[in-house]
Amino acid sequence: MSIILSSENITKSYQSTKKVKLEVLKSISVEIEANKISVIVGASGAGKSTLLHLLGGLDRPDSGSVFYEQKNIFDFNNDKLAKFRNENMGFVFQFHHLLPEFTAVENVSIPQMIKGVSLKSASENSLRLLEIVGLKDRAEHKPAELSGGEQQRVAVARALANDPKIIFADEPTGNLDSANSDAIHKLLFDLRDNFKKTFVIVTHNPELMKLADIILEIKDGVIKQKLF
Repeated sequence: MSIILSSENITKSYQSTKKVKLEVLKSISVEIEANKISVIVGASGAGKSTLLHLLGGLDRPDSGSVFYEQKNIFDFNNDKLAKFRNENMGFVFQFHHLLPEFTAVENVSIPQMIKGVSLKSASENSLRLLEIVGLKDRAEHKPAELSGGEQQRVAVARALANDPKIIFADEPTGNLDSANSDAIHKLLFDLRDNFKKTFVIVTHNPELMKLADIILEIKDGVIKQKLF
């Protein structure tokens, strides 16, 4: 078993509008296996997205550590952490968050150009990625000219842009119909099998839960189950 990412005793709380402290995560320790699909499940408000954001370095915990290949990502300052995320992690959200004024190929190119890749190389790689997700013929279309399923496929290609080993997805099929959801699920599993990608996915989708390698259930701020 190869562990690519782990957390040690991470806690996270927020203050309510009435200044009451709400403890969302309580000393969470998890291990994420490489080349597997791990899904995080639980009731609404259980802290699923909060955990995903902490594991991906999008937010910082009140206490605890997250190790990516044995580096504690919270030892980094904000600028270094942002650079580290861009180079090592991919993200897909429920809403595609594509930039509306740019074409599909341009949206996929942007993370690469932030990393310092030339426009020519980024464009060539983006076309290759769009072909992998079945959208090469839609490369010059802007998001408004794409269906919901196509937009989410572009978002997956963008998540792959800098060849991350691990991809975080928060309800990636939450806004799609069943046919498009099934297509995205198949795509994710193809990426795991053919490109050795690791996925951490928050979902309510029972079909995706059935297909996952590992299920992590959050209840009352702690991990209650780990099912294989």
